[in-house]
Amino acid sequence: MFIFDASTLILTAKVELLDAFLASIKLEVAIPPQVRKECCGVKRTLDALMIEKALDKSRIRVVAVRNRRLVGRLQVDFSLGRGEAEAIALAHLEHAQILGIDDKNGINACKLLGIGFTTALGILVRSHEKGLIDTSAATAKLAILAREGRYKSSIIAEARKQLEEER
Repeated sequence: MFIFDASTLILTAKVELLDAFLASIKLEVAIPPQVRKECCGVKRTLDALMIEKALDKSRIRVVAVRNRRLVGRLQVDFSLGRGEAEAIALAHLEHAQILGIDDKNGINACKLLGIGFTTALGILVRSHEKGLIDTSAATAKLAILAREGRYKSSIIAEARKQLEEER
C-alpha cells in the first residue's frame, strides 16, 4: 500500500504528475480522511479537482484510522498536524510499503518508526527514471516544485542533478 500525506499529494497534482503516477504504481493508494479534507475540502483549485477525480474513480481510496490514540501521540511527539499524523498512523497500522510525505517532522517520525517514505521530489525523479516523463517535462515540473514546495535549495539541486544524470 502507498499512503499519501496532503502536501505530497497536492504537490504531485500541482505538477500534473498524479495521473501518470497512479497509472504506473502497482500498489493500492490510500489517504486518511483528514488528508482528503485538507486536499479537497476547502478550495476548488485544479489540483483539488484532480485529486477528487482520482478519488471518484477509486484510484485513491480513503481509509479511516482506527487508532485515535496513536494519531494524538504522533501529533504531540512530533509536532504534527492532524493530516500528517493520520497519514503516518495509517502507514504504520496498515504496514504500508511507502508513505508520500514532505513534512520534515513527519519524515523524522517515519525514520523513527521504520516507515519507508518518499517526497514529491522523489516521485518526480522516479517517474523520470521509469520513463513516464521526459527530461524537459521533468525539469519544468522541478521548477514548479521548487516554487510551490518548501524545499531547501540543496535538495532541489540534488534532484536536478539526478534528473540530468538520467539523460
